[in-house]
Amino acid sequence: MAAARATLPLPRLPAPSPSPRPFPFPPVSPRRRVGRVAASLRRLGDVIEAQQFDRGALTEIFEVAREMEAVERGSTAGARSRVLEGYLMATLFYEPSTRTRLSFEAAMRRLGGEVLTTENAREFSSAAKGETLEDTIRTVEGYSDIIVLRHFESGAARRAAATANIPVINAGDGPGQHPSQALLDVYTIEREIGSLDGIKLGLVGDLANGRTVRSLAYLIAKYQNIKIYFVSPDVVKMKDDIKEYLTSQGVEWEESSDLLEVASKCDVIYQTRIQKERFGERIDLYEAARGKYIVDKKVLDVLPKHAVIMHPLPRLDEITVDVDSDPRAAYFRQAKNGLYIRMALLKLLLVGR
Repeated sequence: MAAARATLPLPRLPAPSPSPRPFPFPPVSPRRRVGRVAASLRRLGDVIEAQQFDRGALTEIFEVAREMEAVERGSTAGARSRVLEGYLMATLFYEPSTRTRLSFEAAMRRLGGEVLTTENAREFSSAAKGETLEDTIRTVEGYSDIIVLRHFESGAARRAAATANIPVINAGDGPGQHPSQALLDVYTIEREIGSLDGIKLGLVGDLANGRTVRSLAYLIAKYQNIKIYFVSPDVVKMKDDIKEYLTSQGVEWEESSDLLEVASKCDVIYQTRIQKERFGERIDLYEAARGKYIVDKKVLDVLPKHAVIMHPLPRLDEITVDVDSDPRAAYFRQAKNGLYIRMALLKLLLVGR
């Protein structure tokens, strides 16, 4: 967000973690009609990257997400929420999206707000005429109260937040991060497994280009006694910056080429697709990586009974359809949880608890 907002005196809440890291972004300057923002989240202002959250903020978001489950049930029963009545959310998506865009828009509408949207801003907005992202953001903030941005360039959300005087939520910036996805992923793990400390997590597939796994690795590092297994083809291994971050946070990690062995040890298998769109003209590398690690009946046979299989979706052939009927297949429940997390974020950023 714009630098002028950094002058606001904002409270800091103690977090359960022993030494919360400082938040790197300036806080939001709410519009006059915006109510009290929750204290631990008021430090955010924008949602740009997963590592900006401390455990106190995560606990608060998850508590509100549970409240949002009841709000959504009431909405479907005819008791429409008016929490965000009068607010407008702009969704600027320069890359294709189904779940993220629709869940943000559904979240806003479930809470009584309205939506301004463009599904393919790269082609059907003034970006096609050469307008800079900064100019687009300056224009759109004049029409809305909060911006949800997906962009094809890593770092685009940070640029947007530095320009805007309203909250910006990063809905995915190229191969960079996808923080709201990480929030819903951790929320899903807590709901499915019952705890977050002490879990063993297998990250499988395109780990080099997957913004979801990068964000999840940053976020899960907030918890204690975590072990992460990286399982991927050589051409899409997890990058060193994530490994170094995990090591600096005391998180144990290990690379493996044996998915069955890893699955037998894990509480969560988080599968991802090999992202063809990130390979450019190197289709040979894509074909070499595709289909190497598939979650199928063999994986189910060794996976612990309490464990779950997750996927940020969309999937191609990396999880076979016969897995869907297994109660450990959590990916569609995971997608539904995205609605509750995004409702919580919008409520907390715009009007508070």
